[in-house]
Formats: sequence, structure tokens, C-alpha cells
Amino acid sequence: MIRVPVNLGARSYEVLVGAGARHRLLEVLPTGVQRAAVVTQESVGVAVDPGVEHRVFLMDEGEEAKSLETVEDLCRGFARWGLTRADVVVAVGGGVVTDTAGFAAAAYHRGVPVVHVATTLLAQVDAAIGGKTGVNLPEGKNLVGAFWQPVAVLCDTEVLTTLPPREYASGLGEMAKYSFLGAQGLEDLPLDERVARCVEIKAAVVAGDERESGRRATLNYGHTLAHALETAGGHDLRHGEAVAIGLVFAARLAQRLGRIDQERVAEHERVVAGYGLPSRLPAGADHERLIELMARDKKALDGLTFVLDGPGGVEVVSDVPRADVEAALAAMEEDTMAESS
Repeated sequence: MIRVPVNLGARSYEVLVGAGARHRLLEVLPTGVQRAAVVTQESVGVAVDPGVEHRVFLMDEGEEAKSLETVEDLCRGFARWGLTRADVVVAVGGGVVTDTAGFAAAAYHRGVPVVHVATTLLAQVDAAIGGKTGVNLPEGKNLVGAFWQPVAVLCDTEVLTTLPPREYASGLGEMAKYSFLGAQGLEDLPLDERVARCVEIKAAVVAGDERESGRRATLNYGHTLAHALETAGGHDLRHGEAVAIGLVFAARLAQRLGRIDQERVAEHERVVAGYGLPSRLPAGADHERLIELMARDKKALDGLTFVLDGPGGVEVVSDVPRADVEAALAAMEEDTMAESS
């Protein structure tokens, strides 16, 4: 079992990575906990035993379940059961579950402890780590939420063998992101070590910028376009697939701004292709709608804002000219059309 610390002073905790990590649940529960509200989805199919009295609360399926309505349903269920601050919420599932259950835990009684049992690759390398919880609005992804650190995260790599191929590929999109945040050579490591290396990078960033006032925003590399594609809908993209497209777009945009050269763009395309992920804009994507949605991104404090590669590495770049964004989208669309002809 690989143990990765997330150093946040009084809010510090460990991420346990390895086959069978879910069976360590009892030992990571807060001392004195009497009951556990286990939040999951029927499709997850991963049973856990908290070792204390517990009740299962099922969420609906799909990204649509990541909503304020679900948070209300969960909190009302907790209240009817009599959950208290001395108890714990256990989120078992992928990013939709950990984000939503984490937000419900943060809001209920103004905060009850939460443990994440991450069952997808995407959740293990990214979504379940770092304390960012939240849900979507029709106007955009993750626009309502809270920072609420878990007391522990269990990343059981054993359960990844049961994931559908596209769900596993979605996690590879987030893993590809880490290749540009300091995790070179990931593809050469065994799975447990690959997951742990991604967690180490995220833990270090979170420890230095818990509330996303600076460096932590770099963890959103590739996500500005990805979130816009997901919100726009109609493209049949999983989150990690959208992130992969977003990584290539960010590289193209950075090249237009003179921040990187063509060789670095090609490196982005090579990494994405190496994971078998899409790198082209979906056919028929509405550029105006995508730009409108990107302008609403939570990083956008000063005009169109992106996380972009550059001479000093990946960083947040504000007030990006709209003309350059339009040109980068147009160039990607040309590639899409060329490949389909």
C-alpha cells in the first residue's frame, strides 16, 4: 500500500493507493464515529464495510446527478436518519459521487467528516483529492461548491479492472494532464505507482495553494475548453476525453501567443495519442457557444482566462485575445475536417 500525505496542517490526511485499499476503511474513520452514511450509485457496484452502523444513500446516475437537487436529497436523507457532526459520510464512486457527496458533507450541519473511496481512475488521480467539492448549474460546470478536505482517500486499484473501457480512458485524460505538470515517464510505471505519482503532484500543489488562489489553478490544465464542451453537450464525450481535446487546444493557443513552439505542440499530441484519446474538436462544435462558456469559467477574473504552457511551465494566463481563441478553434476544426475527408 502506497501512502501519500496531503500536508495541510490540522486538515492533513493520507491517500492510500493500492489493490484492496477499500478494505482499510475502518482504520481511517475519525475516532469515535458511530455511524456512516455511505453515498454511492447503483452502477458503482463496489461494497464497503465501514465497521460501524451504516446506511446506503443512492444517487442517480450520470453527470446530471451532480446537482443542487441531489445535494438537497442527500442532506434531507441524512437528517431523517439523524446523522450528526460526530458521524461520517463515505463517498464510494467516481468524481460525480465524490464531488456531490463531498459538497453535501460540507453543507450538512455546516460540515461533517467525509472519506472518499475512489472507484474510477479519474477520481483516483484527480477528483477525490484536494477537497474541492461542487455541483453543476445549467450555466456551467462546478459553479457551486465548497472547499472541504476529506479525512482520508482510498484509491483501490483493484476495482479499476472492472471499469468499462471508456470510463478507464476518461481517467487517462487526467493522467495525460499530469505529464505536463511534472510527471514525465508515467507510462513506464506500474499502475499503482502511476496513480500515486499523480496523487503526489496534486498533493504538493494543494498543500501550497489549498483555496486555488494561485498555483492550484494549473491543475485545471486542459479543462477550460473541456468544461465548455461538456456544458454545451451533444458531443458524446467523457470528462477525460474532453480534457484530452482541451490539452491539445491549450497547446495550440499557447503557440499562437508565442509561448511554446510547434515541437511542444507535437509533444501534447503525442502524449494524448499515446493514451488512445481524442485530440480533435468534435465535428459541428459551435465556436461562439464554446467561447461564451469559456468566458464563464471560474478562473476568468480578467477576460478570457486559460491555463497555458510556456517558458516557465504551465501557468494561468488572463485577458487572452478573443481573436486568438477563435483562430485556435478554427485551426482545430480544420484538422477535424481534414481527418474526416
